[in-house]
Parts: sequence; structure tokens; C-alpha cells
Amino acid sequence: MNPDLARLQPYPFERLRQLKRDLPPFAGKEVALSVGEPKHAPPAFVLQSLAESLPELSRYPTTQGTRELREAIAQWLQRRFALTQVDPDTQVLPVNGTREALFAFTQCVADRSRDDNLVVTPNPFYQIYEGASYLAGLQPWFYNTTADSDYAPDFEAIPDSVWARCQLVFVCSPSNPSGAVVSEAALQKLINKAEAFDFVIASDECYSEIYLKEDAPPVGLLQAAHAMGNTDFKRCVAFHSLSKRSNLPGMRSGFIAGDAELLRPFLLYRTYHGCSMPVPVQMASALAWSDEDHVRDNRREYQRKFAAVLDILNTTLDVRQPDASFYLWPQLPVDDETFTRALYRDHGLSVLPGSYLSREAHGINPGRDHVRIALVAPFADCVRGAEQIRQTLESL
Repeated sequence: MNPDLARLQPYPFERLRQLKRDLPPFAGKEVALSVGEPKHAPPAFVLQSLAESLPELSRYPTTQGTRELREAIAQWLQRRFALTQVDPDTQVLPVNGTREALFAFTQCVADRSRDDNLVVTPNPFYQIYEGASYLAGLQPWFYNTTADSDYAPDFEAIPDSVWARCQLVFVCSPSNPSGAVVSEAALQKLINKAEAFDFVIASDECYSEIYLKEDAPPVGLLQAAHAMGNTDFKRCVAFHSLSKRSNLPGMRSGFIAGDAELLRPFLLYRTYHGCSMPVPVQMASALAWSDEDHVRDNRREYQRKFAAVLDILNTTLDVRQPDASFYLWPQLPVDDETFTRALYRDHGLSVLPGSYLSREAHGINPGRDHVRIALVAPFADCVRGAEQIRQTLESL
């Protein structure tokens, strides 16, 4: 077996299951605000397309995807991020969700022959970044994001000695779990460092369309590159998904876009990887990327939830409205595991301990005494959950 498998840690939801294993089953209705799985209704026209195109399952899909899907993605990128041109043939590649693509891209980029073997990754983080690094034979180096910087990364604080050993840096903006957005200026400074120190930037932007101010959409990596004259997106790739944007997590549909010199070998890798997107999914995805009405409706529902939940929690908890995403990332006055157990024991409500989403690095675990609350359940459940969180805090 691959010895690097021994370096993988249990996934956060397995740790959560173990945390609750000795508690008696909750007698009433359980509500999960622990998993970032959208529960809003998927767009009906996408479901209709899937149903009508099922006969297309008789065809093998190509790894590169259909021209229609790649064109729909390229046009969406141009509209959303004010890009003058995105080549659908060389700068866009459909993938089966960002999780699969983030993992696979890391395997493709990794150069095991080099002594400089770091992957620079946020902390707290999406655990795929860590696992993908280990299984590519690389070593994650964590940069902490804390309340001191409003949970945004400070790339200037990372020593040049780290950048000199870096092959790949992960950016998650909007952040999972804090919802913080990396500014255009910070992204441009990072792009300059990538050029100076010869590394690749992978920007996970799967929460980019769930923002709370309609006139302030989060900036993207390709947008930042384009604004500084890097119109070929050199050293830059961005990952997007329909899971959160369109409430289609089970469709496993997303894309990677950016530097054609990076996507060309990644396409070659994927032809061996065997992960083509089924044709009916491609057809439905092209429709989803071409429509914004359902995305605006989706945002409005999250905005309504945030307003109601924060009105309840602000009197008890150190919590702020995020820039984007559907998460709250409050700092607790008690231990995060103790709080999570008590909340489930007393109310059947699940949240995720922040320490499960981060690692001890540079003397701290930046997720400790935080919890991630995903406002994905129906509105009434989110409101009731906020009241239960307040009650549990008061009891502790």
C-alpha cells in the first residue's frame, strides 16, 4: 500500500461522529448544521434537462467535455469576473466537482524530484488540501487565518524561505469556514510571488456566488490576474462548482479554468484518470451556468437566514456576518467539543467543532474554540437552531 496513506487524518465528520458516539440518540427531530450540503431546491429547468437527456447515457463522454459546456463556462467567467476573453478550448476544463479536481490537480502538479516540496495551505482548511498534498508526496505548510486579520490570509507574513520551497499554494476565497474574501490587492501580491518563486496558485472559489451584498461580489483569482495585465492567467487556476451556486451537490459538476500551460498536462492526466462527466450532466450544467435568476434567488434566501440568525445570536455570541458563503464561524466562550456535545445532547442540533478543521501550527490551533455553523437547513430550522445555540451557551 502507498505509505502516504498512513499520513491521512480522519475526516472531520468522522471525528464528529466519534465525539457523539456515547450520547443517547436524540428523541426528537435532529437538525444538521454541520455539513455544508445545500438544502435549497435545485433549479427545475436543470432537473428537467437531466431527465430529458438520459438517453445520452448511451454515449461515452469525452474527458475535455462538450464544446457547448466549455463555451457556457467561458462566457460565465467573462460576465462574472469582467474578463475580456477566456478560450473554451484551452483555458476551461469541466470536472466532477471541485473536490475531485483539487485532489487530482495536486497529483498532476507535484514534482517529487524536487527538494522544495511544500504546499502552502490555509489553516483552518478544507481537508482535501492536506490529503492531496500528502498523497502527492508533498508536505503541507499551514498559514493561520485568525480573528486578528478578520480571518483573511496575510501572505506577506509568510517567509521567503517558505515561498522558495513552495510548489503549490491553495487559496480558499470565500473561505471555508470563515467566509472571508481575499482582496484583489492580496491576490495580485501573491501572483507576483508566484512569478518570483516559481509556484502555482490554486484558488478554490466554490462559494463565490453566495455573497451577502449584491453590489459587492467576491473578486476571483483570474479577475485579479487580468486586472494586472496577466491575461494568460500564468501560474493561476481557479476552481468553481454548481454545488453551492445552484444547489446541485449531487450532480458533481464544476470546472477548472486558467493557465492553458497548466490545463494541457492536467487534461492528459485526466484522460488516464478516467473521470469524464456524463453527457446528461454536461447538458444540464451548460444551462445552469447560463442562468443567473436562480442564483440571485438562492442568495436572497441565505441573506434572509443570516439576518434572522444573527439577530438571535448577536446578544450572546462573538459572531459576525461573513463576506460570503453560507457559514457562520463564531468564537465561543467555551471549548468547542464541549459545546458541540451539549448542543446535540440537549437539542439534537449538530455543528462542527472548529478544531476539527485546522491543525496545530505556529503554536496555535486557529480553529479551537470556534464552531462552523452551516445555514443550509430550512429557514425555520435555522432560526430554531440559533435559539438552541443561545440556550446552550447560557447553560454552559
